[in-house]
Amino acid sequence: MHYQMELALSLLAALALGLMIGIERGWSGRDSDDGTRVAGVRTFSLIGLSGGVFAILAQQWGVWLIVTGFFVVAILIASSYISHSKLSDDAGITTEFSMLLTFALAIWAASGDPLPALSCGAVVVALLGHKKSLHKLLKRISPKAFYSGITLLLISVVVLPLLPDEGYGPWQALNPYWLWWMVVLISGLSFIGYLFTQLLGEKRGTLITAIAGGFASSTAVTLTMARFAKKNSHSVIYASGMLLACSIMFPRVLIEVFVVNRELLTLLWPPILLMFAGLLTVIALMYRQNKRKPPSKAGEITISNPLQLTTAIQFGILLAVILLLAEAMKKWFGDAGIYSLAIVSGLMDVDAITLSLSRSAQGELSGQVAAMGIILACASNTLLKGVMFASVAGIKLHYRYAVYMILSVIPGLLYGFWQF
Repeated sequence: MHYQMELALSLLAALALGLMIGIERGWSGRDSDDGTRVAGVRTFSLIGLSGGVFAILAQQWGVWLIVTGFFVVAILIASSYISHSKLSDDAGITTEFSMLLTFALAIWAASGDPLPALSCGAVVVALLGHKKSLHKLLKRISPKAFYSGITLLLISVVVLPLLPDEGYGPWQALNPYWLWWMVVLISGLSFIGYLFTQLLGEKRGTLITAIAGGFASSTAVTLTMARFAKKNSHSVIYASGMLLACSIMFPRVLIEVFVVNRELLTLLWPPILLMFAGLLTVIALMYRQNKRKPPSKAGEITISNPLQLTTAIQFGILLAVILLLAEAMKKWFGDAGIYSLAIVSGLMDVDAITLSLSRSAQGELSGQVAAMGIILACASNTLLKGVMFASVAGIKLHYRYAVYMILSVIPGLLYGFWQF
């Protein structure tokens, strides 16, 4: 009885796979003329059920039965495609390939592991159902963003595996594989923000565009918002955009630490979230003051391509220098040297010092010292962005935003001084 129940559930899973993919194919072709559709609900359901039957029979007759069944189904699908292509000048292969994939997934589902197969089936349905959305998305991606994605693949898939995974130089601090892996990580995060700014354009408003731009370059967003604020009497919305872009730094830092040193994350997340919450509180208060004013568009936020090879190499060199300096300052000046380096490095780049201290905390450097150094780097970078915004937009009218940013990071600093 138990065996029969397992057989029934296996066949049901295989049938469900064919049914859900068939429903999507039938729905997408619901307006087609009779006889022009390649396959619909019934055909896909039968293909799914056939895959389940072949999987069950193969348990007794051997795997050759599955191979034979796969080839037979493939031949039938190919014959259907050839006959259909003669009737249509625009015959795609999506439905035919979906039929073959349905048969394979049904075999997987009936072989005793239905949940992963059903999950893959759901992904297939989502990809098939969002055809128009995906095509619109591709049209909105600029050539520069497209080739940037190719560059990311090259530096990660091609270059990274070729690098040696061992330490070189003073204190064995320089690991080429790890350095380039960090370059890939930062380039990937920046590319996500860059891609979103390309997709959003000017249509989504200042705040949404600032959030997307913050992942790519909060410095670029800060300067752009400052220029807008200088030319516009209603500068609160631009200051809010700048604060939002700067606030993205904090979740970004947590992501970087999570990738490099998860143990350090347990020490670091409370003060970082306090700083993040402080900035969000300031933004919320400013938004309440500004909500009755008409919405503002962001204009054009100019962000350079984060995946240029020169940019990646420059970040790699900066990261290597800070790694060496972190080891040197620890040896020569102790914890005070690390804190001084963190403050100065934070003025230039938070990512490099965050990655360096996270890695150093896996060795001789204390986790508490590394966490405090990252906190100081975040605070100094936040202060710099506030001063930068006020200086470009006009000190007299906008100095208060620099003060707000200083006040927002104080809770995180106090937590760090108290705990570490």
